[in-house]
Amino acid sequence: MSNVYSPLLADLIQALQCLPGVGQKSAQRMAFHLLDRDREAARRLARSLESAANQIGHCEQCRMLTEETVCRFCRSTHRDSSKICVLETPADLLAIENSGAYDGRYFVLMGHLSPIDGIGPTELGLDLLDARLAEGGINEVVVATSVTVEGDATAHLIAALAAKHGVKATRIAYGVPVGGELEFIDSGTLSRALLGRRQIETSPEEAGL
Repeated sequence: MSNVYSPLLADLIQALQCLPGVGQKSAQRMAFHLLDRDREAARRLARSLESAANQIGHCEQCRMLTEETVCRFCRSTHRDSSKICVLETPADLLAIENSGAYDGRYFVLMGHLSPIDGIGPTELGLDLLDARLAEGGINEVVVATSVTVEGDATAHLIAALAAKHGVKATRIAYGVPVGGELEFIDSGTLSRALLGRRQIETSPEEAGL
């Protein structure tokens, strides 16, 4: 980094660039804002980061980020324990949870299969998932991995793991978004939507003819 910065400022700007999507210019703006406009926010941010880095770990059952041994999702007595949704990231879990359409348990992989990056089944915690399935009581594994080559490979491996324990594996449907117009939807998304189509439940009387 250019020597126009003081050593501490250079370290701060460099440290901020560890955040996704933050380059030198963005990191510089953040640093200047914190130091010029809001030093108390800078101190609060530093305290929060240190506390989070020291205290937040992974739930021993689902691998969600939490400062507790078992997260609130796994502790809840109001969730359907016969279903387990397997996701790639904590952000994916929150998206599913906020949809209000799922009430089962979770398992967070913290990534997907990527041999080139050294990420295999062990790094994804699939041994822990295997142990959970072996305990019994789970009737369905809902796979919610990304629609990528790596996500598809991960989904296939999880489905095979579920099959080993006689558990049904399903994958969430990907297709036309609510409010989307077909002429603006890409062919890959349309293909997924067509393959994931389902029957419309109705009766002849509703036709009104």
